[in-house]
Amino acid sequence: MTTPNEAENATRSPETDLKVREQATRANIVFFFTVILLLFLAWHLTKELEMLYVSALFAVVLMPIVDKIRHLHFGRRQLPRAAAIVILIVGVLAALTLFFTIGLPPVMRDLHEFMTELPKRIPTAVGKLKKLPIANQIGVDTIAAKAENAAAAVGSYVFSSLPNWLSHVFDILTCAFLCIYFMLEGEHAYAFFLSLFGRESRIRLDLTLKKAEVKMSKWLIGQGLLMLTLGVCSLTVFGLLHVRYFILLGALMGLLNIIPIAGGVITIILAAGVAALDSWTKMAGVLIFYGIYVNLENAVLTPRIMRSSVNLMGLTVLVSLLIGTALAGIVGALVAVPTAALITVLLDEYAVRK
Repeated sequence: MTTPNEAENATRSPETDLKVREQATRANIVFFFTVILLLFLAWHLTKELEMLYVSALFAVVLMPIVDKIRHLHFGRRQLPRAAAIVILIVGVLAALTLFFTIGLPPVMRDLHEFMTELPKRIPTAVGKLKKLPIANQIGVDTIAAKAENAAAAVGSYVFSSLPNWLSHVFDILTCAFLCIYFMLEGEHAYAFFLSLFGRESRIRLDLTLKKAEVKMSKWLIGQGLLMLTLGVCSLTVFGLLHVRYFILLGALMGLLNIIPIAGGVITIILAAGVAALDSWTKMAGVLIFYGIYVNLENAVLTPRIMRSSVNLMGLTVLVSLLIGTALAGIVGALVAVPTAALITVLLDEYAVRK
């Protein structure tokens, strides 16, 4: 028994078959050149596409907060989305104002003093290291000379590059406005994107992307809480130990905690080194504090804060950070893990055979 398609193919004339093949060929040619054009545009609009992606990602992460604000009933009426976004913006601006007026000046002062005094304090540290039995074997004098040159170079780079960093303010403002528009009108763009797929594929993709949204939001919120906890604890302990530049070191401990393993190792080495410039007792106190905190974080804080979060493998996080940093620098590192969470959800749904 023949199917309707087979019967239709059997009744086609050679002219009809030729016309169908020509239409298919033209469609393939148009599709090929369209893909080439899109790749060409993507190559020349890398920065703009990067800004769009970062803005959309932050909009996705912030939308759960906007929804929670909307559920705060004032009387019997629910807040509209625009009002909830305005409240969120006011809160962010207030936090940034407090940071730049209260938090940042002490950090910059400590950073300036640290870069100024480090070359002068290196000889003192070298004198202490020379008292160790293995000082001659590790070449303390050579290491000290290199460290002094590196410190001077880093100090001059940090302050000479500030104008270059300030030149990116326009890009940051553009991303902020794009993020606001994505939160306001993102649903329409999302609905249009889904309309490009068939009904069954559309429903499956919608559920998958919503699962990824929840995963990314929970990871960023959880990681933010862990960064805040480490920063506050470090600042408090370093202050009690009278470690120099404790405000700068506490801020760095919190900020770099977003980089798994490497961030903590870098900052604790820096903090221990600064403490060692005063006394070995302070350095021991810093190392003991970090050892206790790491065990407490792994045993209590991380399971409680990240219990229902992304559960990404450590290797996945490190590889994503490496690739993100290589592709887009600091911005790439910032969005690397949420992007990895998105990719893992898509792979789990469409590639992994269950």
